[in-house]
Formats: sequence, structure tokens, C-alpha cells
Amino acid sequence: MAQNHGHFLDAPQLPAGTTRFWLIRHALVEENARLRVYGTEDVPLCPESLVAQRPMYEALARRLPQAAPWFVSPLSRTAQTARAIQQAGYGARDWTVEPGIMEQALGAWQGLEHAELPHRLTLPAHVFWSTSASERPPGGESMLDVCARVGEALDRLADAHDGQDMVVVSHGGAIRAALAHALRIHAETALHFSIQNLSLTILERLPEAWRVVTVNELPGM
Repeated sequence: MAQNHGHFLDAPQLPAGTTRFWLIRHALVEENARLRVYGTEDVPLCPESLVAQRPMYEALARRLPQAAPWFVSPLSRTAQTARAIQQAGYGARDWTVEPGIMEQALGAWQGLEHAELPHRLTLPAHVFWSTSASERPPGGESMLDVCARVGEALDRLADAHDGQDMVVVSHGGAIRAALAHALRIHAETALHFSIQNLSLTILERLPEAWRVVTVNELPGM
């Protein structure tokens, strides 16, 4: 009987034929937007960062697989980020808008100054997030809701693109939710992951289980 070697990744090159997500958090949003809780508000990217971080876009363009479909959320900051990566050397590609990979909707709390938000909470905020994973804002979503939504989207995309690489430009909360789905951990635990702007997280869906290849990898660092 052949020995099970556990799908070890022993070489720098990731093997072809694996269902693999290359998840990128969008770039830094503009300064005024960062003063408030923006959630799913459609805020633009910071123009100065687009110029200053050009080497990071170039590094992502080199790192990402060429033969891969692209997906962005309905918010323009993900499409802007995708376009910047492609213009930095990857080459022009079409992308599909996927609502399932949206950021957490904070409902009535969107637009509040950050100092106002703690007074609206009914549960203590997570130390690394604006709310508890169980907190559902009026008209919005809890992180538990986001985990269910993102998990469904990942499973659906994995089924539709079995054995392929996929590039997904998304959001910090959604990528934490993807990690919760892959690792089968509670949303509260997944919020301990740091997901920085322009960072890369790679997840694989194998027949036996999900595998985390890298988390919060900063391009060119």
C-alpha cells in the first residue's frame, strides 16, 4: 500500500490541479473614509497610497497565477485594487462580481465616527475588531452571518472551478470569515488573524479538508 505523505508542500511552486483561492485584501481607502465606520459603504482608495505602494502591486502581479479567473466584491475598492495589480504587470483580465465575498454590513452604524461606535454596542467589542462576532447591528450582519455567507460562496466557487486557481480581491472581515470556514473555527477566534491591506492569503480545498498555505503575506516584504 502506498504511504500517505499528507499532501506535503515541499517545493516553492504550488502544484497545479488544486482548487486554490488567492485572497487579497483591497488597498488602503482614502483618509476621510478611515475616520468613520464604513463597512459596506462604497468608499474610494487612497490616491497617494496607490502611487507609494506601486512596488507591492508589482510584487502581487508576479506572485499571482496567470491562468486564473478573477473575482471582486460589489464594492469599487476591490475592483480598483484588481485593476492596479493588473496594470502593475499582471496584464488585463476580466473579473466577476461576487456578492458573497463582501465586507461585514454594519447597517445603521455605518458612517459613525469610531469614537461613537462603542456607545451603540450591546456586547463587548472584540479586541481586534469593531464588534463582537455575535453582535448584529440594526439592519446589518454579525460576523457569524458573514462567516456563513462567505463559506457558502467559497464552497460554491470551489465546486464551479474545481482544480483551478482563483484570484479573489475582497475585504479584511471576509478573509477572516474564509479562514473560519477553512479551519472550522468560531468567528470570534478567526478575528484574531491580522489581515492587512494588500496582503495575500492562500487557501486550498482538497478532497479531505481545507488547507491554509499562507495568511497575511505582504507582497514584496
